[in-house]
Amino acid sequence: MNILVIGSGGREHALAWKLRQSPRVKRLLCAPGNAGIAAVADLVPIASDDVAALARFARDERIDLTVVGPELPLTLGIVDEFQRHGLRVFGPTRDAAQLEGSKAFTKELLRRHSIPTGYFSVFTDAEEARRYVAEVGPPIVVKTDGLAAGKGVFICQTLKEAEEAVDEILQARIFGDAGARVVIEEYLEGEEVSFMALTDGRTVVPLASSQDHKRAFDGDTGPNTGGMGAYSPAPVVTPALHDRIMREIMEPVVAALRNAKIDYRGVLYGGLILTESGPKVLEFNARFGDPECQVLLVRLKSDLVELMEACVDGRLAELTVEWDERAAVCVVLAAAGYPGSFEKGKVIRGIEQLESWGNGVVFHAGTAQRNHSIFTNGGRVLGVTALGASVRDAVQEAYWAVDQVRWDGMQYRHDIGHRALGGRP
Repeated sequence: MNILVIGSGGREHALAWKLRQSPRVKRLLCAPGNAGIAAVADLVPIASDDVAALARFARDERIDLTVVGPELPLTLGIVDEFQRHGLRVFGPTRDAAQLEGSKAFTKELLRRHSIPTGYFSVFTDAEEARRYVAEVGPPIVVKTDGLAAGKGVFICQTLKEAEEAVDEILQARIFGDAGARVVIEEYLEGEEVSFMALTDGRTVVPLASSQDHKRAFDGDTGPNTGGMGAYSPAPVVTPALHDRIMREIMEPVVAALRNAKIDYRGVLYGGLILTESGPKVLEFNARFGDPECQVLLVRLKSDLVELMEACVDGRLAELTVEWDERAAVCVVLAAAGYPGSFEKGKVIRGIEQLESWGNGVVFHAGTAQRNHSIFTNGGRVLGVTALGASVRDAVQEAYWAVDQVRWDGMQYRHDIGHRALGGRP
């Protein structure tokens, strides 16, 4: 098979790395890729959101399956475009990807079908939104309706913070069209978990449990990021809780979409919070989480190509998913200043020492190669991902590997996995 991966981050490196292991893959390509992906796939210089050019390329190169990594091309309708050309593609259609592309769409779907989530209201007028936050009172959560690269969420502890968030989104329009509407939600207390599954529109097959670390700094402090690390399995997701999430959230959402004449195929990623009254939905994403993807794919024993084709073909019920019983931990190494402004072009040293690392993989995210050197080329630069007999062992192995890598301004969290360990490692 000829397979094309779309994207350039750590998630896409993990996908390419895992797909390369399938005996069915003859040729593997990635558009646009990064320095690490270049070691397992041929890079194609087409941007991940250039939908028309990607479809032409896939048709001309006789690509048998395209795997879409990031959310933006999904919400732009890349799957629909590929299907119009008779091309096989893994991922939800534009209508289905609204589940991530519009928080208002998702919250209204959940409310209609009594799927547990916090109360909410949607506004386009800043004055009406300010009146609402004054009426409800803090703490409260203010979100952009559309995609904002993980940065459009404001957890407001005071009325002033909530009013400022409303003004920044609706009046200053700091997120552009993504902030044309604002979703104001109940602040929910509890532990967050990432619950991912594969679906072919009818069957929902859960993946292994995982948890990520969204805050930039140790102790879950600082601004939200795209993710500073993750681990799998998540001990907080007990077998009983797992079954409840499938029964009350994951399966009902796919059924609700089907009821709305939306055929959702691909990865269904529930960002959930475990409240005193049970699990509730914070958000849904239409693709693998990053860095959760890294810890899941190093544990996945099944052939990823077969699982993805089963989703596309509507025969997921025929397959079972096998997992490595070891735990996995990913520590994200980021550029100084991330998630704010950061510099690129710093030489990464020591990474070559981990090429033969037997207990893990270094997944590239924001990297570029010039001559024989690897340079930083993004906010999140590397995902150092280790396996171990337990989460504690995987944490120790991951941080050993982190100590081998360096560049000017490298930053990372020192407490990845602390929830699983009952404190900080």
